[in-house]
Amino acid sequence: MKKIIKYIAFFSVAIGFTASTAFAGNEDRAGQAGANELLINPWARTAGWGGCNIALVRGVEAMNMNVAGMGHNKGTEITFAQTDWLKGSDIKISAFGLAQKVGESGTMGISVTSMKFGDIERTTESQPDGGLGTYNPQFLTIGFSYAKEFSNSIYGGLSVRMINESINDVKASGVVVDVGIQYITGFNEAKDDLKFGISLRNVGTPMKFDGEGLSYRNDNASANINVLQQQRTERFEMPSLVAIGVSYDIKLNEDHRITPAASFTSNSFIRDQIGMGAEYGFRNLFMLRAGYTIDKKDRNAIFDEAISALIGFSAGVSVQVPLGKGGKTFGIDYGYRATETFDGTHTIGARFNL
Repeated sequence: MKKIIKYIAFFSVAIGFTASTAFAGNEDRAGQAGANELLINPWARTAGWGGCNIALVRGVEAMNMNVAGMGHNKGTEITFAQTDWLKGSDIKISAFGLAQKVGESGTMGISVTSMKFGDIERTTESQPDGGLGTYNPQFLTIGFSYAKEFSNSIYGGLSVRMINESINDVKASGVVVDVGIQYITGFNEAKDDLKFGISLRNVGTPMKFDGEGLSYRNDNASANINVLQQQRTERFEMPSLVAIGVSYDIKLNEDHRITPAASFTSNSFIRDQIGMGAEYGFRNLFMLRAGYTIDKKDRNAIFDEAISALIGFSAGVSVQVPLGKGGKTFGIDYGYRATETFDGTHTIGARFNL
């Protein structure tokens, strides 16, 4: 009885959050949110899916897509990833994640994502051509997650992520919360081939830029006034969203598997998106995947073109090898996402399951 009450309470909270966010979207507000790095997936496996694997994502990568999937972890997982974002733009994303099994059914995790933009020429109104050196914008996101296996078919999780965006003399900070649920059922003997997932992400406090870089000196010689004044900045909201996904494992035989998946993402500040993909797996050694993401068109728009870089074709591959006989493995992952501008986005990652 106590377990049933826990499940009802958990689902009630999740559904309440989902309902309040799902109806908050407004296409007229497109482009008004900030902290859009929260919409970027820094991991290689989920990048190859195009982000449509909401229902079956597992381990460290679940902390970014659907934190409930981290509850499937059976030991220790360490993952590294490096992304060449919009190749040709000199934007690099580095990610590290650690998931650790705690107790009989819980998993705790930490993730760190750093986004760097290279050296940018410093200019002023009086020197628009530069010659004043360079500056380096940096975006840093640190997340703390907990996921739990409530039963053989129900998994839930919660993440708290801290965001910091800064240059030398201006910065903004914020906090967001993610909630996720995964439900596993099916028609085979193990009843584990059909999976559903729902994830509510990026719900948090508004952010605002502040710092010495926003101040300027107001000189008024006629009035003999020389004061330092601070420019005002407007607060901006977080890019909250709700993602729903489904997947189905088609086992051709003991060694070969094909898993199609689909997802729908309701964004609060950009167009809603639909993702479709599939993965072929040979045992637990080799995986090949592909996906495609489209956005919901605005029928009333004069120029109805995509407004997000996170749509289009994606593909990826994973190779995993055992380390000894204790179930430990080491894997290499690669993911590619096509873009209309630049030369696509490339992500390579390495993972240890210990």
